[in-house]
Formats: sequence, C-alpha cells, structure tokens
Amino acid sequence: MTSSLAAHELSREDAITLLQRQAEVLEMVARGEDLRPTLADIALALEGLMSQARCSILLFNPATGTLHHGAAPSLPLEYIQLIDGMSIGSSAGSCGTAAYLGAPVVAEDITLDDRWTDFRDFATPHGLRACWSSPIRGRTGVTGTFAVYHDYPHAPTDRDQLLVDRFTHLASVAIDHARLFGALAQSEEHFRHAFEDNAIGMALVGLDGHVSKVNRALREMLRRSEAELLSSRLDDLITPVTPGPVPYSPLGTLVSGEQDNVHFSAKAKTATGRELQLSVEASVIRDGEGLPAVLGVNLLDVTHRRRAEAERRARREAEVARKVAESASRNKSEFVAAMSHDIRTPLQAIAGFTEMLRTMDLPAERRQTALDHIASATEHITALVNDVLDIARIEAGSLPLRMADVSLAEVLRGVIDIVAPLAEERSVVLEEQSTLLRVHADDRRLRQVLLNLLTNAIVYNHAQGSVAITIEAADDTVAICIANTGDAIPADKLDRLFVPFDRLGAEEAGVPGVGLGLSLALGLTEAMGGTLTVDSAPGVGTTVRVVLHRSTDPHVIPERQSQ
Repeated sequence: MTSSLAAHELSREDAITLLQRQAEVLEMVARGEDLRPTLADIALALEGLMSQARCSILLFNPATGTLHHGAAPSLPLEYIQLIDGMSIGSSAGSCGTAAYLGAPVVAEDITLDDRWTDFRDFATPHGLRACWSSPIRGRTGVTGTFAVYHDYPHAPTDRDQLLVDRFTHLASVAIDHARLFGALAQSEEHFRHAFEDNAIGMALVGLDGHVSKVNRALREMLRRSEAELLSSRLDDLITPVTPGPVPYSPLGTLVSGEQDNVHFSAKAKTATGRELQLSVEASVIRDGEGLPAVLGVNLLDVTHRRRAEAERRARREAEVARKVAESASRNKSEFVAAMSHDIRTPLQAIAGFTEMLRTMDLPAERRQTALDHIASATEHITALVNDVLDIARIEAGSLPLRMADVSLAEVLRGVIDIVAPLAEERSVVLEEQSTLLRVHADDRRLRQVLLNLLTNAIVYNHAQGSVAITIEAADDTVAICIANTGDAIPADKLDRLFVPFDRLGAEEAGVPGVGLGLSLALGLTEAMGGTLTVDSAPGVGTTVRVVLHRSTDPHVIPERQSQ
C-alpha cells in the first residue's frame, strides 16, 4: 500500500502515535544501540497500537536457512526457545513459511492450519491461537520475519495491515543498519590485524610528530617497548639521510600540505645501539572533510639488503616503492573527494527537510513530499555505500550470489523502465531486441550490471543519439551488447577504464558520478562466471559486451535466430 493510502486510512491518533514511535526507533538506530533492544522497542510499539496482540521478530540466517530469536517481549520464554533456530519451509508455521515463500502468511486459527502441524504443540499450550507473519526484506533479500500473535482466532484488518507494513519496514531499516555497521566493524578489525601483524614496521604519527600507534614489527625492529615508543616523537627515533649539504624534514612537507606522500631513507638506532638503515614511506591520512588528520609511516629495515645489493637495484626498488605509494595516495584522495562530494549533497537534503518537518506544521501533501525527498537521499547514500562494500567483497572473493536461471527479457524490461526517463530527458533513443533466452546469473546483480551500463550509455551520449541493446546467442553462452553513439573513449585511457574512482576526465565536464559503475559491473560479471569487454571507435561509438552462461533448463524455448 502506498503512503498516501496509509495516511488516509489511519486515524489521526494512530498516525501521531506511529510517527512518535518511528522517531524513537530511528533515534535508537542513529545512536548505534544494539539490534535486539531496538527490535524489542519496535515490537512493543506495535503491540501498543494493536489490541491484545503479541509480536515476535525473528532474524534469518541465509547460510543455514534458519530463523533465530530477535525480539519477542510479550511471548513466553519457553515458546521462544522452542522456535529459536527453526528451519524455513513450506509447512514451517507462519514465520518459517513466510520466510520460505517471501510472502505474508496468515494462520487465522493455529489449531486448524496445516502449516502448523509440526509446531502446533509448541503454541497451543501457551494460549496462542492465531499468527500472522510477514517477511522482512532488506538490501540482500529476506532478513527476518515480523509475526503478530493473538490468543483467539483472528484475521488482520486493513488497519492491522497498514500498521504491520510500517513496522516491518522499520525493522528492516534497523536490521540493515546493524548489519551494515557490523560490516564496517569487520573492516576495522581487518585493518587492525593488517597493521599489527604486518612484517613491515608501521606507525601512526600525529601532525605534531608524536607517535600514537605502533605495530609489533616496529617494536621488534627498534628493540623498544610500546610504552617507550608511544612517549617519543618520530624524529627522536629516526634520522632522515640528508641528500645534500642542508638538512631537511621530509615529514614537514606532508604536514604543510605541500605533498601527500614522501619516500626517503633514514637511519635509526636500536635500544642495544645497533644502527639500522631504513626505507621510509609516509603519507597523509585525511579526515572526512579532506583535511590532514594523521600520518601513516612504514619503516622497512634495509640494512642487510643494502649491504648485499648493488646501488642500482636499491635505487630501482626505491623508485617502485615511491610510485606505489603515490598511486595508493592518489586513489585514496580521489576516493575521499568523490565520496565527500557525492554524500554531502543528499546529507544536506536530509538535514534540510528534517529541519522543515521538525519546525513547521506542514500540510499532508508537503509533508509527504519532504519525506519522499528524505527517503530518496537516504537511498542514494545507501546505494553508494553498497557499491563501495560490493567492490570490497569482490576484491575479497566474498560476494554473496544467488545463481539461478533468469529470464533475460524480464531483466532488460525492468532496467529499461528505470532508465527510460533519463533517456527521454537527454533525447536519447533506446532500441531493444526481444528475446526468449534465459541466462544463469544472480538476478539482482545482473540488473545492477545492466543498469550501470545503460546509464553510462545514456549519460555519455549525444542528444538525438541512440543506445542499441542486442542479444547474441551461442551454444553455451549469451552475449548482451549495449552500443551507444557517443564520443569514442581515447585509446590512451582504455587501460584505466575499470580503475575505481578514475573518471577519465569526465568530472571536468560536469558529468555526475564517482567512477564506480564500470569497475563494479566488471567485478559482478566476473563473479557470475562471465566476461565484460569494451570496444570503442571514433565516429562509431562504444559497445560494451557482457557474456554469461546460457541457461541449461531443457524447458526453455530456444530463441529464433534473426535473419
């Protein structure tokens, strides 16, 4: 049901209570409170609006296909323990069946419903007679179930449906938020291990030169304790090797902003008096506003190497290390700049419309418009974060996929419907080829790939230009070709086409984006076992070719080959 319908059918008292409860829960989410207390608050909020209702929220584990206790503040503990860890299926009560089917399941009378055969003896001793369960949908599919129990036979009313829809969505927001921040915490844990367990000596140094963090390799290299190192300045520990007659401070150029990274040689003495020769790399780590916050310093002991190697080889390795550091720093700076620009605008929209809703008594229509703008800006930020996380998962080889036989026609139609307004706005004609073919792919990821490619084909096209979508079938594969009539990609930039955040100069022309689309499309295609290639020629345009495995379903009607 739409928001306008909900606003029309709910009473004024219901609407006010609903908004108050939503605000309370969203504040808990914003404060980063634990998931289960937040879910319990959601359940209690709905119970306060539905007479004699008792609510339960179960969390779905896709790896095991089981549901686990999330919150059930008004249900008996014994019953909660009995259903905790239940497997989903077509006859798994209301919750297990709803999660299995991905659709709401209403058992008006548990004692008569066949889907409760294996679970009826769990519920009836506790007076539970009716259970209505709805799947909770998140970014990755079904993430749980939201159940409403009654102690007597009961069927949900239209009002019940409206309330459960809103609170199920609220639970989805809380679950997605908790899992997203869990992924970020895991990323931080990976960084901690990479820092502490690295074989190279590493340190974080404040802009004032004081050492704030060191790893085990640096402590062992200098034969000093952590407390001793953290009470020191970096220039007390190492001495840069002066390249000329005048002493210099390489780290000073980072603090002043003259450079983003430096590579230099240095000397150091261990606690036992042994002199070390070091190769030092240092770079600026910036905060969310792009300002220098801390210096990352890597110290490599090259004493034995320099004694054994020729000077020529040592210089070559130092140059390679310098280029690697420059490339890493450049990508990092581009990432911060792109993310800052792309996130700041929707955040400002959210802040502005939130302030309007907080301070002004708006008519229902204007209030809904403001809420729609907030939702749109939130979806934009979430999509951007999801893209960054997807690229990280692809690089780590841990991207979750749900491979199945997918109708190419349905996927293309859905994607074309989304990009059609953009094409009309830019006066670009979309030409598509009908097809009955099916491919073996992840439906959502395939849509993501084609949406990125079609959006690029439209945005980087000319007014009155065209985008042609054609299908090429082989025995085992299907190729989806997307050709646009825009300017060709310069030959000297083709090797940078799939580098994340590299816009190839498009940012100078004011074309929106952050440079993740093609790199993400390539990674997703390869994760599904396919290939993605790009051909571009002056005067012709650019063609992107996505090749995927063809469906092996014997009941699929083969496509008639075009003449």
